[in-house]
Amino acid sequence: MPGSSPSNSEWLTRKKLIDPRLEAAGWKVVPFDAGKNLSAFNNCAIEEYPTENGPADYALCCDGKILAIVEGKKLTLGPQNVLTQAERYSRGVTSSPFNFNGLRVPFLYSTNGEIIWHHDIRNEQSRSRRITNFHTPEALTEKLTQNFETACERLFQIPNDHPRLRPYQIEANTGTERAIANRKRHMLVAMATGTGKTFTLVNQVYRLMKSGVAKRILFMVDRRALAAQAVRAFASFEPEPGLKFDKIYEVYSQRFQREDFDENETFDPKVLPAAYLKDPQPSHAFVYVCTIQRMMINLFGRNAIFNIGDEEIEEDADKFPDIPIHAFDLIIADECHRGYTASELAIWRDTLDHFDAIKVGLTATPAAHTTTYFRDVVYRYEYERAVREGYLVDYDLVTIKSNVRLRGVFLNEGEQVGIVNPETGSEQLDLLEAERQFDSTDIEDKVTSPDSNKKILEEIKKFALEHEERCGRFPKTLIFAVNDMPHTSHADQLVDIARDVFGQGDSFVQKITGRVDRPLQRIREFRNRKLPGVVVTVDLLSTGVDIPDLEFIVFLRPVKSRILFEQMLGRGTRKGEHYTDKEAVPK
Repeated sequence: MPGSSPSNSEWLTRKKLIDPRLEAAGWKVVPFDAGKNLSAFNNCAIEEYPTENGPADYALCCDGKILAIVEGKKLTLGPQNVLTQAERYSRGVTSSPFNFNGLRVPFLYSTNGEIIWHHDIRNEQSRSRRITNFHTPEALTEKLTQNFETACERLFQIPNDHPRLRPYQIEANTGTERAIANRKRHMLVAMATGTGKTFTLVNQVYRLMKSGVAKRILFMVDRRALAAQAVRAFASFEPEPGLKFDKIYEVYSQRFQREDFDENETFDPKVLPAAYLKDPQPSHAFVYVCTIQRMMINLFGRNAIFNIGDEEIEEDADKFPDIPIHAFDLIIADECHRGYTASELAIWRDTLDHFDAIKVGLTATPAAHTTTYFRDVVYRYEYERAVREGYLVDYDLVTIKSNVRLRGVFLNEGEQVGIVNPETGSEQLDLLEAERQFDSTDIEDKVTSPDSNKKILEEIKKFALEHEERCGRFPKTLIFAVNDMPHTSHADQLVDIARDVFGQGDSFVQKITGRVDRPLQRIREFRNRKLPGVVVTVDLLSTGVDIPDLEFIVFLRPVKSRILFEQMLGRGTRKGEHYTDKEAVPK
C-alpha cells in the first residue's frame, strides 16, 4: 500500500471517493493495460492512462475512443483550477481521432471526490462549469453527436411571428435565445404578473425543440394548479397551422383528475414514463410539466420536502434512484422567486443543480437569491410599462383600519372568552382570572376577534355593492386569510362570517385551499363561472394562478415579503376576460 505522502492522499481520494462516483455513473474503473486495444475498454475509466505529457488519472473510453480526461486531487484541494492539468493531458493523447485546436479529447473533468468541474472544449467560447455527478457513457456519446452552433443557426432562421405573440414577448424570446447562443447556462426572464410568461415560454420551448437546441424539457412550477395551467397552455398552443403543440411533441405531467380541467378540454394529460427519467435517449423529444416539490421527491425522497403551505403532495410521488444529470437539456423554473427560507432555498437549488442543463428562471419579482442563482436578467418587462402599454390594469389601494390588527387585543379580568381545543375542536366558555394582552402578531394565531373580522367584511361588502351599482356586476373577490388549521381555521371563520354578511348562500362564498376536495376544480370554477363571487384562500392562489376577471384582492393576513406581496397583488392586475371595462376601485 502506498506510504503517507501527498500522492497517497490523492490515491486515497481516488479509491474512496472518485472511483465510486465514476462507477455510479456507469464507468468501470480498470488499470491501463498496454497489451489491450482501446476497443477492449468500452465504457471504462482507465487509470493512469499514458499521454505524451504524463499519465492522466483517468481516461474515459467509449467505442474505442478516449472521450474524456479526469484529473483527481486530494479532498482538501479545490478542483476548479485543476482543469488546466486535464487540458495538458488532453493535448498529449496523440493517437486520438479528435483535434480541437490541439486538444485531442473533447471533454475534461477535475474533481476532489466531492466537487466536480466539467469543460466541453470543442468550442473556444464554451465555459467550464460545476456539475453534481459524472456524465454517463451514454451522455458523453450523445454530447459528441450534438452540434450546438448549427442548432443555434437553425434557431435564428425560424421566424418568430406567431399571430398571438405580443411585441414584448418576441423581445423576451430574442433575449433568451441570444443568451443561449452566447453559451449562458443560467438566465432570468422577469415579466410582470399577467403579461403571459407561460405563453412566451411555451413558444420559446417550441422554437428550441424545432431547432434542436434542446429536446428534453423540464417545465417546473411550484403549485399543482400552475402545473395544470401549464399543461393546458402547451396543449392549446398551435405553433403550426392546424397542429397543437402536444400533437408535434410529447407533453407529460404528473397525475391530474379529469375535474382539474375545463369540461370542453378534450386532451388527456399523460404521465411521464419512468424510463424517460432514468434512461434518457437521444430520440426523446418531450416536455415534462412538474412541480418542484415532486421533482425534489424524485431526487431526494419525501424527507427533503419543505413546508409547502396548504397544498398536499400526491400519494404516487416517489424517489427514482440514480436519475442521470443529462435527463433534461433545458429546465424552465416558473415562479423561481420561491425559497423564502434558507432550508427551502437549499433544497430548491439542489434540485436545479442536480441536472446539467440550461436553466431559465421566470418571475415577476426578481429577488437577490433569484438573480444570484440565475445570474443574468436577459429580459425585463416591468409592471409600469405593461400598464402604460395597455396590457395590465392599474390598481388603487383601499385601507380599512382595524385597531385589533394594528394594536392587538386586550382582555380584562372577568371577561368571558371561548377556548378551543386545537386537537379536537371542542369549545368551552371561560372567565379570565387575569387580564391578558395579545399583540397584533398573535391575531388568528393565538386569539381571534370574530367581531373585528365581521366589521372588515361589512366594509368590503360596501365597496363591492358600490362597484356592482356602477359596473353592473359583483366584483370577483379573493380574500387572503392567515391560516387554514384544523379546528382554528381563520379561513373557515371568514367563510362563515362572509356568508352571513353577503347573505347569498353557501355557493356564493367558498374556501379554496389545499384542504378542500379537488382544489384545482374549485379554482377552475372560480375562474370560469359566475359563482363563487367571493373566495377565501391562504397560499394556494397566492402566485401564478390566472383568474383574469378577479377585481378585489383583500389582505386579511400580514405579508412580510415584498416579493410575495407583489405576487399576491398581481392576481388582480390582469386584463379582464369577460369584463373589458375592468378597472381599479376609486379611493
